[in-house]
Amino acid sequence: MNQPLRIAILGAESSGKSTLAAALASHYETVWVPEYLREFVDTRGRVPEESDQYPIARTQMTREDEAAAKASRFLFCDTTPLMTALYSRWYWGRVDAQLALLERRHDYAFTLVTAPDSPWEADGLQRESEEVRQTIHEQVLQMLVERDIPYLLVTGSLPQRMLQAVRYINPV
Repeated sequence: MNQPLRIAILGAESSGKSTLAAALASHYETVWVPEYLREFVDTRGRVPEESDQYPIARTQMTREDEAAAKASRFLFCDTTPLMTALYSRWYWGRVDAQLALLERRHDYAFTLVTAPDSPWEADGLQRESEEVRQTIHEQVLQMLVERDIPYLLVTGSLPQRMLQAVRYINPV
């Protein structure tokens, strides 16, 4: 059986990653992998500590692998270890060795980055501020350029983002 093409959807908090992942999965009649961090925060009632970062990224990857068995042509991944590592650098100024290895395995067929062009909304423990969202967005773009990872920045409303993403994934 052929493995689906994995598509990374990256972006800062409150930038529409989950909404886009779900919409693309529906469009292509496949599955998507929700961000495990959201579940972690909801079930534990707290934000992660530094020691939680690698297990969070590892769980995200495990869930990707499990979803790949159910996916059709594409598997949409709402975040990757690259984002977990970026937040580790932001909050603790470092990335542990195990997470650094996972972060380097950015082996996705396509990478989409959601622009922070929608209104920022507070979401309990997981969201910080509009200023942090913008800084993280800039760091995501910088990291992708530094690592020579091609990406598409999707902007605008969900229908506009869908059109951009579909054209990028399936060029005419």
